Amino acid sequence: MNEAKIVVGVDIGTSKIVTVITKVDESINVLGVSEVKSSGIKKGQIVNIEEAVIAINNSIESAERMAGTSVSRVISSISGINIESQNSRGVVAVAQPEGEITPNDVGRVVDAAKAISLPSTREILHVLPRTYIVDGQEGIKDPVGMTGIRLEVETHIITAGTPALRNLEKAFSEVGVDIDGVVFSGYASSLSSLSDTEKELGVVLVDLGAGTTDISIYIDGSVAYSSVLPIGARHITNDLAIGLRISLESAEKVKLYLSNTKKQNILLPEGDEEEGTGRAKRELRSDELDLTQLGLPEQLNKVSQKTLVEGIIRPRLNEIFTMVGLEIKKSGFGGQTPAGLVITGGGARTIGAVEAAKRMLAMPVRVGVPENMKGIIDEIQDSAYSTVIGLTVYGSSVEASQNLPFGVSIPNLSNINFGNLPKKIVELIKSFIP
Repeated sequence: MNEAKIVVGVDIGTSKIVTVITKVDESINVLGVSEVKSSGIKKGQIVNIEEAVIAINNSIESAERMAGTSVSRVISSISGINIESQNSRGVVAVAQPEGEITPNDVGRVVDAAKAISLPSTREILHVLPRTYIVDGQEGIKDPVGMTGIRLEVETHIITAGTPALRNLEKAFSEVGVDIDGVVFSGYASSLSSLSDTEKELGVVLVDLGAGTTDISIYIDGSVAYSSVLPIGARHITNDLAIGLRISLESAEKVKLYLSNTKKQNILLPEGDEEEGTGRAKRELRSDELDLTQLGLPEQLNKVSQKTLVEGIIRPRLNEIFTMVGLEIKKSGFGGQTPAGLVITGGGARTIGAVEAAKRMLAMPVRVGVPENMKGIIDEIQDSAYSTVIGLTVYGSSVEASQNLPFGVSIPNLSNINFGNLPKKIVELIKSFIP
């Protein structure tokens, strides 16, 4: 890129709304970041506009104060079970059969692929070209400059429910900012947490959020399948609340504390004790979880870690990744993902998540975190911020005029002559003067 530009990403999640203000050149320079608790949002969709507007406004204002700049345009995420996807093919004749394929030809063939039958309640969110075919030659990533007569494209189309898009648009309108783009959360997360090698080999990205789980499958370097499951890490919190008979807030604290102390429990020093006694003490010590420092109102001080992990958390994780496995099977790309599974999102930090994925899906698994960042990144080098950083990656590569929400585009004014405009305005004003 020739010059750095300011890109603002707003991740609308079930549990939190995150705003990141960045300056993008070769890398992403984070200037300000803010995270507030979600309100008026359920399973990734706005259910109360007034509450959502307040939460979004608070998040944006906090990020503005940190960055020392004002925000007028944003890239927003969208998720929820209203997200669907399908693959489509477009075919056109090259405008100049004796000449080269131009960007205009590529635009026409992509438009041809967009001509799919959709209900009136759905709108196209993304049209992502997978591969181009020139005169029968397959596997072409960029046909511009090549010579041919017939140009084809295979695309991946992601659609969203019109009401969800309109509610999102209205919420940002009431906040007082314009939307430069709306991006599917799973696709945004893949932009920040997957490597090019993984995309080329074939990989499954699972964004484990609070209320939903987004799935994005890459084949040969491009997205081939997208879907959303109506289950997430919040269900684990609910299970803990029921099992321990505590509030949801307390259960969330217990879950985070358990996940954060996982490594500490594994790395406890063994000491120089006699082997049998030492092992017994270590097992006792590692199984009993001291919760006194959390200060729970229910005065729950000690619990069995084994009971929590194996009795409550593991069954729910097994269920989630079983559903992920069914989606992979449904996609038809199950045997084409040798790079395995990448888990990201806030739920990726849950204790036992990686182990459960390996056990249920029998493939390599790693936790994905945002890459290629600088600036204020201490707090956001975490899987929970993959989506919002992915939004800024998306925003940095797409011009605002080409990516207004809901298919709206700015007309090209380059051919209009404004030379006589001042003179005409003066004449118009004079006509009203007596």
